[in-house]
Amino acid sequence: MWFDSWADIGRILLVGSAAYALLVVVLRVSGKRTLSQLNIFDFIVTVAFGSTLATILLNSDVSWTEGAFALALLAGLQFMVAFASSRRPGFRESITSHPALLFKDGEILEAELRRNRLTKSELLQAARMQGNGDLSQIAAIVLETNGKVSIISTQKYGDGSALENVLGPEHN
Repeated sequence: MWFDSWADIGRILLVGSAAYALLVVVLRVSGKRTLSQLNIFDFIVTVAFGSTLATILLNSDVSWTEGAFALALLAGLQFMVAFASSRRPGFRESITSHPALLFKDGEILEAELRRNRLTKSELLQAARMQGNGDLSQIAAIVLETNGKVSIISTQKYGDGSALENVLGPEHN
């Protein structure tokens, strides 16, 4: 329970070091997008990489070669999804969510909050966490496709062109 064998420890050290080095190479080759978490698929790949690395490290039934193929498969699938979504708008629409406008010009958009399963309290918390104490100084609050909340101040709103693809009431 506390200790099985030095061979197991040695395997973890050797296979773990090799798997870690391979993961770094795979991530460098696959590009920044792989860990960007721009959408749910990017998040899934990030979690899957971690789970796969843990399995390679701790499960002696999984060889380093099997783990290497698993990591390469994940990177390849992520590349294919990113490639297709960047070139096929229909594909992108089917696999990614849209940002949601939650607050605009002093008005909390209750229907959008409900649609995204958020509360007014959570919206206010997000505003406070980004250093905003006065909603009148906020032009828009957007729930992004990765689940993060963007807050645009009235001073930085400009012509609102960054809200071009945001769903919700007319924003321009």
